[in-house]
Amino acid sequence: MDISYKGTNFNGWQIQPNGVTIQEEVEKALSTILQEEIAIVGSGRTDAGVHATQQIAHFDADELATEKLVFKLNSFLNEDISVNKISHVKDDVSARFEASSRTYHYHLHQDKNPFKNGYSYHFKPELDVDQINKACEIIKDWQNFECFSKVHTEVNHFNCEIFEAKWMLESTNHLFVISANRFLRGMVRAVVGTLIDVGLGKTSLEDFIEILKSNDRSKAGRAVPAEGLYLHEVVYPKDIYLN
Repeated sequence: MDISYKGTNFNGWQIQPNGVTIQEEVEKALSTILQEEIAIVGSGRTDAGVHATQQIAHFDADELATEKLVFKLNSFLNEDISVNKISHVKDDVSARFEASSRTYHYHLHQDKNPFKNGYSYHFKPELDVDQINKACEIIKDWQNFECFSKVHTEVNHFNCEIFEAKWMLESTNHLFVISANRFLRGMVRAVVGTLIDVGLGKTSLEDFIEILKSNDRSKAGRAVPAEGLYLHEVVYPKDIYLN
C-alpha cells in the first residue's frame, strides 16, 4: 500500500494505547471492508505530528481487486489519510525490511505565512546555507549516527548509509533532503536541529565532527518541531512486485 497522510492530528504511525494513529485507522478500515482481521506493517514509524507523502505498508489478504479497494478505503478513511495505490508483491516481502532507501524532507520558512502553519517550521533567523551544506558533505561520509538517535533505542547498531544530504533555499523557504538505507528514531529532526546550529554559526564544522564522534545525543542540537518533517519516498527493488 502506498499511503499519504497529514500527521497533525495523529499520535504517529504505530498503534499505541494513548492516542489515535495512522496504522490503527488504516487497519480498522481494511478490516471493515474485507470483513476479516487485517494487520499492516509499515516501512517505518513516524512520530506524532510528522507527515508522509509516501508511506509504504504491507498486509496479507485473499485475492483483491486493488483498484476497487483503493476507492473503498479512500471513501472510508479519515480525510487526513489517502491510499494512493495497492500493488501485489511476492509472499515473503516485508515493507519494513525490504526497503532499499528512504527519503525525508524537512520544510522551514522564514516569513510568517498562515498557509504553512502545521506544514513547515517557522524559523526567522538567517542561515548560512553554504556552511550547512559543508556539514551535509560530512554526514554523507559518516556511518555511526548514535549522537542523533533517541536514547534507550533498542537497535543492534547505529550505522546508516547516507545516499544524499542537501539543504536548499528558495526565497525565504528552506528544504532539507536526506536519503539513507535506514534511519534511527528521532534522527532526522536531531540532524536538522544540529545543522541549524551550524547555519547560525553556533556550531563550527570542527564542532560538528566532534559531535558525530561523541556518539552522545546530548552533544547534538535540539530536535526541531515535527510539523516540518515528511517521509517523502520509500524505494524497493523492482523484482518484489507482481503487478
